[in-house]
Amino acid sequence: MIYIIRRQKVMLDSDLAALYGVTTKRLNEQVRRNIKRFPADFMFRLTAEEGHSLRSQFATLETGRGKHRKYLPMVFTENGVAMLSGVLNSDRAISVNISIMRTFTNFRQLLASDESLSAKIENIEKGANQLFKIVFKRLDALEAEIPLLPPNRRKIGI
Repeated sequence: MIYIIRRQKVMLDSDLAALYGVTTKRLNEQVRRNIKRFPADFMFRLTAEEGHSLRSQFATLETGRGKHRKYLPMVFTENGVAMLSGVLNSDRAISVNISIMRTFTNFRQLLASDESLSAKIENIEKGANQLFKIVFKRLDALEAEIPLLPPNRRKIGI
């Protein structure tokens, strides 16, 4: 339930509400009541384009009255999720928040290990490129040493 939007790892308000056991409406209500705790780098509302893009990833939509969102979703960064624990003060909110923070930490560690692997692969590629250059230089040198056959030579075979 962690998405990457605007190059940030975020969670949707509806996903967080489900985890915390409250409605999305109540979660957003608590956020609006404590809006000073949620600056732009903690929480932001998706644009219409982002909301549509996200909506198209969920395949099919339920039909009927009240099944769709009236407003564009709010998303919370790691810091915003941490701040939610102070706004939603219940035992479940605290335990869920601890789990979410651990997930963000594991996600960050996975990305860091991925970066180190990509750096190692890049070093291997640089070494391989240098080896290929050496091989091609030696092949060119060998070609220069081989005498060319005269064009009017006698053919052997068919």
